[in-house]
Formats: sequence, structure tokens, C-alpha cells
Amino acid sequence: DFEVVCKGLYRALCIREKYMEKSVQRFPRTPSQYLLQGCPCPLSGVEEHSRLVWSWQAACASWYSPFGPVFTPPVKDGQDPFTTEDLEEDLGYHIQMKDGVVYIYSDKAAADRNEPKDLPYPSLEHFIDDMNFLLALIAQGPVKTYTHRRLKFLLSKFQVHEMLNEMEEMKELKNNPHRDFYNCRKVDTHIHAAACMNQKHLLRFIKKSYRVDADRVVYDAKGKQLTLKQLFQQLGLHPYDLTVDSLDVHAGRQTFQRFDKFNAKYNPVGASELRDLYLKTENAINGEYFATIIKEVGSDLEDAKYQHTEPRLSIYGCSAEEWSKLASWFNKHRVYSPNMKWMIQIPRIYDVFRSKNFLPHFGKMLENIFVPVFEATVNPQAHKELSVFLHHITGFDSVDDESKHSGHMFSTKSPKPEQWTCEKNPSYTYYVYYMYANILVLNNLRRQRGMNTFLFRPHCGEAGAVTHLLAAFMTADNISHGLNLKKSPVLQYLYFLAQIPIAMSPLSNNSLFLEYAKNPLPEFHQKGLMVSLSTDDPMQFHYTKEPLMEEYAIAAQVFKLSTCDMCEIARNSVLQCGLSHEEKAMFLGENYQAEGPQGNDIRKTNVAQIRMAYRYETWCYELNLIAEAGGCSSPPDPLDESPASSFTTVPRTGLL
Repeated sequence: DFEVVCKGLYRALCIREKYMEKSVQRFPRTPSQYLLQGCPCPLSGVEEHSRLVWSWQAACASWYSPFGPVFTPPVKDGQDPFTTEDLEEDLGYHIQMKDGVVYIYSDKAAADRNEPKDLPYPSLEHFIDDMNFLLALIAQGPVKTYTHRRLKFLLSKFQVHEMLNEMEEMKELKNNPHRDFYNCRKVDTHIHAAACMNQKHLLRFIKKSYRVDADRVVYDAKGKQLTLKQLFQQLGLHPYDLTVDSLDVHAGRQTFQRFDKFNAKYNPVGASELRDLYLKTENAINGEYFATIIKEVGSDLEDAKYQHTEPRLSIYGCSAEEWSKLASWFNKHRVYSPNMKWMIQIPRIYDVFRSKNFLPHFGKMLENIFVPVFEATVNPQAHKELSVFLHHITGFDSVDDESKHSGHMFSTKSPKPEQWTCEKNPSYTYYVYYMYANILVLNNLRRQRGMNTFLFRPHCGEAGAVTHLLAAFMTADNISHGLNLKKSPVLQYLYFLAQIPIAMSPLSNNSLFLEYAKNPLPEFHQKGLMVSLSTDDPMQFHYTKEPLMEEYAIAAQVFKLSTCDMCEIARNSVLQCGLSHEEKAMFLGENYQAEGPQGNDIRKTNVAQIRMAYRYETWCYELNLIAEAGGCSSPPDPLDESPASSFTTVPRTGLL
């Protein structure tokens, strides 16, 4: 049983490594070395062994990519973050979506001949084969028994480590000059732009806008233009009388297990008109108020200095013009802060658009989401605002209520996106696969052009089936929530082995799906999963001007986290986020990419070297068990057509 279990886990890690490599996302170096060798590499020879690993991969460059994601470097002093100078030239390529995936052609004639450019394109058949293998793996009794025992061992081992080394860790931190929890960098890795302010900030802004702009035309009600004063009169309100209670944007007891009621909290005073005016990018004033609020939040972050956020802006896929409108809003209002990195979230609400006849089929939604980005990548000169906007984007997110059951099992027999014409919503895995497939092609094209690439970071495991976490294991660089990992010991162990980052939001979960004291965050952290803390929606869940610090403070009190625990979680958040290499080197140390104690600069992270050594030793021990029993003594054949190592390749018709 032990050998069979380890072979299954070994193959599962190989599957994730393959999907991350092909999509220009991240996979840790240490498990790559164990997978390649099938045996442990000496800890003292990590760097030398890494060179050998990458040299072998470089020899098979058509199969494995030795490069990770590319992020936009920080804006230098005096440099305009919105400059359109130095944009790349037009390649003249033809773009066409086929079966839900964008293909790149040299020209229209090449498209007619079906001769795509030499880029990796995913294979649905191989994806389904890999997914079915993982589905069988997580359901196998011996695998569940083994992983459950290993996780119990990891939990107990950490508790022993704490008893033996807690005082030594504290001594290390006390001897570390200047640095403490308050001035080590921390990133809010999961936050939505429409709720990135706290309720008091929003109320204060509403009252201020009324004082300044009472007679300004701000709303278009079916052709009738209203001033701000007239709008409030129509709603029967006066801003002076508003309080945070009457604003009613905070989630409470009534939202528990009620995602529909939670979504209604985005409407201040229950009025959708105020949401449109203050929290939307498209309205009669071109999203000016929303941009101003976000810039005020950014200014607060810059004053705090050590906190960063990654707000999500929405692209719905209802219209091909959404990208250009959002980019125009971003550039016009100069919504930039060095403490903010932006992400795009795609709500899974195709069924809503189809029922209103806004979309003919699911393929059109995918086309509206991805084709404009490909066009701006191929010809930045013709899409200057969008090209500038994309420089500030670090990834894509997939959002919606996971507890909604689709009833559809994704398989090779599933309708292609162009054939999905019914009003029923596709399954979570269906959405995730087609998002991943297009991000894969897009990232490879952008990397060849020297542009920044994107990570796939979906909401996953907050509710619903554990198969969501399985799909994310194959496709996502990191995830938000991950609560349901506690229901699957196999997936939880695999997430530990692959060190997949998880952005957890206990305060958000407390109001929606899980009581705070039952949150698995402390257990995941003790076992060694790579967790970070995030706020999700400060407008709904937080009270203070610094919601991220509020999140840390409550977690520290309820879960009795030590200073070293909190600094380790903060360090995880910086590693997980979309900050550039230059910024991470500044915040974590020049050697931050090395795994284990070698990659930790205590002067910047305030994480004890004893803790880092323990984490790395424990991780290597578990990987060693898998590699020795389940590995192979020679590198996998890159031309092997088994499901665990296959992607479709296109005949070379020229290099980009």
C-alpha cells in the first residue's frame, strides 16, 4: 500500500508541476528537485543541483519552461506610471477563438490553413485524464489513511517544535534590531476593490461629496439627469442623517449561509443608485467617486508604509467593450498607488446574462474576456490605454458563490463553449479550465514579447465540492479561502507538498460560512501549509482604518499566535502576491527565492531562522518519503504521451 500511495502522490505532484510550467506560473524548486531525482538532493548542494535541473529542462525547452512569471518592475522616481511611450510594435497576428481557446496565427491565410503559431496549447483530453486520475486518487482508502496520518504527524511535530524552541525563537527575534511585526511587510492578498474601504470611510466620503457637489449632475435616471441633492431627495435621504448603522453595509448574523443577502450589502442604505454612483466605474460621472475613494485608500496604505493590497476589479464578459472602458477609467483618473497591485475578477454569472439574452453562448463570454487582452498584446499601439492598464495587472480571479451546485460533471463529452447555449451555468471546473487554457496561451505570448504575465488565483474551497480544490490544484498558482481542504486529507497533504499559497479570511468566513473559532487557519499554519491572512471585504467585515492589521490582531488573540507566527504569515503573503522581483528582494532580502533558511533574511522578515530551518527540514522529509517510494531514478521522458505529461504541440511555423 505504501508504495502504491507514494506513486500516486508522486504522479499528482508531477501533474501540478507540468501545468504550472506550461502556464508560466510558479512551482517550488525543492519538490521539482525531488521529482526529478526520485531521491533527496543534499541540502548543501541545493544551488548546484538546481543548476543541473534547469540545464536538463533547458535541453527540453519545448517541453519544460525554465522561466517563472514576469511582473512589471516598480515605477522609478520621476517616471509616469501611465506613460504610453515605448509600447511594443504591432506583430500583425490574427487572433481567433476555437472551442473556447484563443489561437494565434501569422495572418488570416494561416488561420484558414489552420496553422497556429508555435505556442503551447492545452489538450482537453489530457486535462480530463489527469483530473480523473486525481479524482480516483483522493477517493482511495489507503491514500486517505496515509495522508491523514502524515498530517497528524505534522501537527504533532510542530507542537513539539514549539515546546522545545519557542523561547529560542523569541530570543532570536528580540536580538533582531529595528524589525518587529509592525514594520515587516504584509500584503492583503485577497480584497475586492468595491469594498476596499471600511464603512466609516465610505460614510465620510458620501457626506463630503454632498457638501462639495450637491448641485452637480451625477445620475442619469432613464434619460432624466439628477443632481446629487435631487438623487438623495428621490431616495428620501439626507447625508447628514446617515450613520454606519443606517448605511447598512456590514455583514452580520443574517448573512450566515446567505450569500444572496451578503451581495445585497454592497448597496448603501439598500439603494442600488448609491452603489452605482459610489462603487462603480461606469456611471454618469465616469466612476470619479469610486476612483477617488480607492486613491484615498491607497494614500492611507502609503502612510502606513508596510502594508500592500491586491484589489480585484470586475470584468463580466458581457461585452467586448468592458476592457477598454475599465482601462479608460483607470488611466483617466490615474488610479495608481505603489502599495497596490491590481487583479481582474471574473464573476461566474453566465446564467444571469444568458437568461436576459445578453449572450448567445458561453463561448461569447470567453471571447469578450480574453480576445481584447490578446489584441492589446499583439498590437499595443492600437490599444494604448489597455496596454498600460495590463502592465498594472498581476492576475485573474474567478468569483461567485461556490455553494451553488451546477449539476454538470465536466468531461470530454461536455458541450464546447460555443455549444453551451442553455441558461444553466457551467460547473466550477468548466469555468476554471477555460480560464486556465486562455491564460496559458496568453502568458506564453506575452513572455515572448517581454511583457508581464498573469497568475491564475481563483476563489476556491470556501464552500461547495472538494473537486473545486482539485481543479485549482491543477490550474491555479494560488487560491483564496481553501476552507474545504479540511474535508480532504489527500488534497490538504498535496497542497502542503506543493506549497500552494492560500489566502485565508477568517472574519469573512465568520459572517458567511464558518464560525471564527472553527476556522482551520491555525491548524493549516501549524502543519506547514503556506497560508496568508487577507481581509476580503473591509466594508462588510472590518471597523478600523487598517483592516489588515485588524485581521492579524484578531487572529493573534483568538488563535494565540506568536510574533514569529504572525511574521511568518506576513512573509508568506509577500511571497504569494504579485509584487515584482525587485520589490520582494527589497522587502524579504536579496536571496528570498532560495527555499529554507537560506532564503530568509531575518533583518527584513523578522522570522526566526530556527522556524525556517524546521519548516524546510519537515518539508524535505515528507518529499523524501514520496520520492523514495514513488519516484523514478531518471528524469521523465518529455516525449512520453501519458496523461501526466502530455500537452498538444503545434508544428513549428515560425518563432514569435
